[in-house]
Amino acid sequence: MKKIPFRVGIIATGWIAEKAAITLNGLADCEAYAVGSRTLEKAQAFAQKWNIPKAYGSYSELIADPDIDLVYIGTPHSHHYDVTKEAILAGKPCLVEKAFMANARQTKEVLDLAHERKVFIAEAIWTRYQPAVKMVRDLISSGRIGTPRLVTATLGYSMGDKPRIMRADLCGGALLDLGVYALNFVRMFFPADIVSIESQCVKSDTGMDLTNAISLVLSDGILANVQSSASCVGDNIGVIAGTDGNLIIDNINNPQRITVNTHDREFVEDIHVPQQITGYEYQFLACRDALAEGLLEPREMPHAETLYIMQLMDGFRQKWGVHYPYDDM
Repeated sequence: MKKIPFRVGIIATGWIAEKAAITLNGLADCEAYAVGSRTLEKAQAFAQKWNIPKAYGSYSELIADPDIDLVYIGTPHSHHYDVTKEAILAGKPCLVEKAFMANARQTKEVLDLAHERKVFIAEAIWTRYQPAVKMVRDLISSGRIGTPRLVTATLGYSMGDKPRIMRADLCGGALLDLGVYALNFVRMFFPADIVSIESQCVKSDTGMDLTNAISLVLSDGILANVQSSASCVGDNIGVIAGTDGNLIIDNINNPQRITVNTHDREFVEDIHVPQQITGYEYQFLACRDALAEGLLEPREMPHAETLYIMQLMDGFRQKWGVHYPYDDM
């Protein structure tokens, strides 16, 4: 008997939805089974381009399809809340793009609803699921660089005046779009309590953070300095510096190479991650495996971490005076 593939319904038809479709088309046991858009014409065009069997002219129609195993929500994060709640109420497992919601209040409400209804939900912060995470953790735990003391990470893209960066109603700014990766870079390797926080940002004329810098002191003695920008081209490098050497991760947004250096900064080796389709495959496979085990959250990105990082970002925005209309709801 032919094995039925893991069927994913994609909500939205933007570039990130295209990346999801490319990924699913490259997996042997997962399928881009349906796509939903706000218009049937857009959904049909997307389905034809990416060889997707079903196209729906509304998100609700896709959510109602009984054959879909996982709903992937690829709308802007400003629009995650309503569609995710609808999917949970319909009993549909969800993989929701980062940033998970507009703020911590929305995040807690959605997670609480998922727990109450016993419906699987996960944040699609793709770097959390990639093999580089275990590779770096293993290097740290093996003592290759001694005791970690300093973490630095930068993520920057020159994004012009894109609406999703400049508009408050689209939850604009660099923090939720890019800074979330830098914060996750620290947390997925060093989840110790934060004992001190300092931060600052440069804002656009529309009041959104364009460039920000964050300094965290952790209870285990590590200092983490991270920065993100939507207005310049960053090196996008992460460095974990220890007493006996350091690890240099070539791209915190999609690691491909980990460089190991000695106490005297002498090169030891480059460690490459496995060849990938897009890097998104690991989050879909993690959701498939978690659902097969009957879990309500993936091990790679627990709900507590999703909420904690959203609370951190709320605190930064409050300090910077970056305000979204959803903060008042």
